[in-house]
Amino acid sequence: MLTFLSIRNVAIIEQLHLSFGPGLNLLTGETGAGKSIIIDALTLASGGRASADLIRTGEEEAVVEAVFDIACLSGVRAHLAEAGFDDNDELIVKRCLTRSGRNRVFVNGSLATLAQLSELGRRLVTIHGQHESQALLRPEQHLQLLDSYAACDKVRQEFSAAYGAWHKLSDQLAHFDEQQRDAAHRLDLLRYQLDELAAANLQPGEEEELLEQRQLLVHAERLASASGGVFEGLYDSDEALLGELRRMVSVIREAAAIDPKLTAVAETLDGAYLQLEDAALQLRDYAARIEADPLALQQADDRLDLIGRLKKKYAPSVEELISLKERLNDELAELEGRCRSREELEQALAAAREAMEARGRDLTAARRTAADKLAKALSAEVHQLAMPHAVVQVAFEQLPEPRSSGCERVEFLFSPNPGETPRPLARVASGGELSRLMLAFKQILPEGEAPSLVFDEVDTGVGGAVAGMIGRKLKNVAAGQQVFCITHLPQVAAWATRHLKVEKQVQDGRTVTKVAELDGPGVIDELARMLAGETISEAARQHAAELIAQASKI
Repeated sequence: MLTFLSIRNVAIIEQLHLSFGPGLNLLTGETGAGKSIIIDALTLASGGRASADLIRTGEEEAVVEAVFDIACLSGVRAHLAEAGFDDNDELIVKRCLTRSGRNRVFVNGSLATLAQLSELGRRLVTIHGQHESQALLRPEQHLQLLDSYAACDKVRQEFSAAYGAWHKLSDQLAHFDEQQRDAAHRLDLLRYQLDELAAANLQPGEEEELLEQRQLLVHAERLASASGGVFEGLYDSDEALLGELRRMVSVIREAAAIDPKLTAVAETLDGAYLQLEDAALQLRDYAARIEADPLALQQADDRLDLIGRLKKKYAPSVEELISLKERLNDELAELEGRCRSREELEQALAAAREAMEARGRDLTAARRTAADKLAKALSAEVHQLAMPHAVVQVAFEQLPEPRSSGCERVEFLFSPNPGETPRPLARVASGGELSRLMLAFKQILPEGEAPSLVFDEVDTGVGGAVAGMIGRKLKNVAAGQQVFCITHLPQVAAWATRHLKVEKQVQDGRTVTKVAELDGPGVIDELARMLAGETISEAARQHAAELIAQASKI
């Protein structure tokens, strides 16, 4: 749930820090005090659309930060981890708007995209208000709501699997002849390429070894001359350096017998002699191994040329050529294994179609049975929400061809007034009616994906007992999900778990919004204000206390 919201320089809000809790969070206050701006800020923190017009006059940047408790939301945490963000018990989002348009989004302290924030927002917050794009306005969502009510997940999954099998076979048959022609051409090409790669018999690291070998063969005479000449100068000539050095060592050792201070020098010369002798013997052995071999050089050049041609044709390295050979072998085996005839495919397709249609009939029957019950239940709910003559229907339209979701299209139809033909929601439902319809849905289907719900203008055009019923239904929803609601009706506000009063003040010639969480007496005073207006009487306070007492008994 949402636990904290910080707002800076959004519209008339200069700075606000708000804490929220579970249950029904109610916001009240005079018109224009900034209640809807708080919802706008929450919309921004959930990845909603932004406009520079939201930035407070005279400021260059607006910032909204939100903290969500996601300890129990394993799906959200898994999504965060998959996206590369920290998946702690708390989710912290920050959104910055600037007049220059260089807006920024942060998720748990890391830069994020607006698309990533929007995806998180859909998992955390659902906003039902007049200016929001509602799920109820999208017919593609109606089928999901009906299926949720019908509890037909198992049947739908069985149909979806049967549809997938049928669709795959249908595609295979549709492209059978073309696939056969393409497969024949591809087989010829694969065999040619594999023959060429197999004949090369490439080995990992072979190219590097050949390059090193060629380098030695090209410079064999020079290397042999250099190593042999140095060996001769060190060891194998009349004036060999090691012979002279040995005589010098003898002289110094004789001198060291007279003056021990020369002993260290003699030992150093001894060590130098041994090192030079070892180097000379290594050079002798190296020179003995090096010899010019034109045939071996030609063979290395030919091999490198072959590798170069294969790299140019197929892949940039020997290792990738070897990997390509393995992939081509796999593809060849798969193509050669395609032995199914058209007749076999047609028989399999017919069987798959029959299985899909059987599952489709089961799914349609479950939906139609549930649709009648859902329409009646929704109508009963909206009748209690100041729409006594409203009619809700679930319309079915048979699809020309099945889809993965079923064999029919489903859309909710609505008529708010008597004598009017029910029509699609997007054409007839106002913002307040949509909010009440969604509230009715939440009575029938209380569980939803988003743990936090926002209802704006849900009580538009109602009062008295109906307002009290709306408050009661909001509290019912809030038993399982965190709910936010803006209201101007004391009968709704009386049901609040947490009551926040929003008011605007003038400070230093500027309008600012302030929010205070009300305690018991404060709630009574606010409800009394909503009942009586500016002049709060004792009778109004008593009436407010009665409303709260009545709500607390249920």
